[in-house]
Amino acid sequence: MGIKVRTIQIAEIVRNIAEMCIEANHFLSDDMKAALKAAKETEQSPVGRQVLEQLQENMQIAGMEQIPICQDTGMAVVFLEIGQEVHFEGGLLEEAVHEGVRQGYREGYLRKSVIADPLFRQNTNDNTPAVIHTRIVAGNKVGITVAPKGFGSENMSRVFMLKPADGIEGVKKAVLTAVEEAGPNACPPMVVGVGIGGTFEKCALMAKKALTRSVSVRSQIPYVRELEQELLRSINCSGIGPGGLGGSTTALAVNIETYPTHIAGLPVAVNICCHVNRHAVRVL
Repeated sequence: MGIKVRTIQIAEIVRNIAEMCIEANHFLSDDMKAALKAAKETEQSPVGRQVLEQLQENMQIAGMEQIPICQDTGMAVVFLEIGQEVHFEGGLLEEAVHEGVRQGYREGYLRKSVIADPLFRQNTNDNTPAVIHTRIVAGNKVGITVAPKGFGSENMSRVFMLKPADGIEGVKKAVLTAVEEAGPNACPPMVVGVGIGGTFEKCALMAKKALTRSVSVRSQIPYVRELEQELLRSINCSGIGPGGLGGSTTALAVNIETYPTHIAGLPVAVNICCHVNRHAVRVL
């Protein structure tokens, strides 16, 4: 027998998105907490260690006082993995996501940072619309990832349309160039998401999605796993350090995703996230 079709009420999507917006902004994920703690133990710079201690203290205060980890509570990026045997009832899915963000940012007293037009710049006053990425998968469940993205680090991200002949050395140079140009502006220690392959937009989407992978999980592809580790070592030798004040912990992880591409191209995207690499994940 096949998988049974399952009905999910749109109201459940709204409720979960609202809760996840608050959760992601108030609590850092366990993998990020562990990475920051480990970084403090290995950081070679006294100033760097002090910055890392302050970041951990900030996390504790945010959790206890129910206030945001960072004043920039971001633009809500929402990844939906929808089982093809799911039927939604009670409204439109995208409208439900926007309503969930609207409620979450209001109820959580989170800063509203979204403007209605990129040039005329009037605030929407409810942090909508969200940026929604949808994927249809097997099964009858819905996976939701809410990743509020602050723009201090988002502004430091880059896309490079490399030539195939640039090869892996060109990829390394592109990633290191993006990180070095970001410097302290990306609020290090950062997490570096990298997308390699696909097309212009596909590599950027992969880089964004890579940031939601646990920093304790490495790629299952051997050469990609080695590249992640090599780039992390190189970035941490840059001397940028925590808060951009110098030290041996500029990045906590480099997460790379790859995809097939055209014979004539080698797209590479680098999406940087600050030390509050926020994301909440639920499966309905």
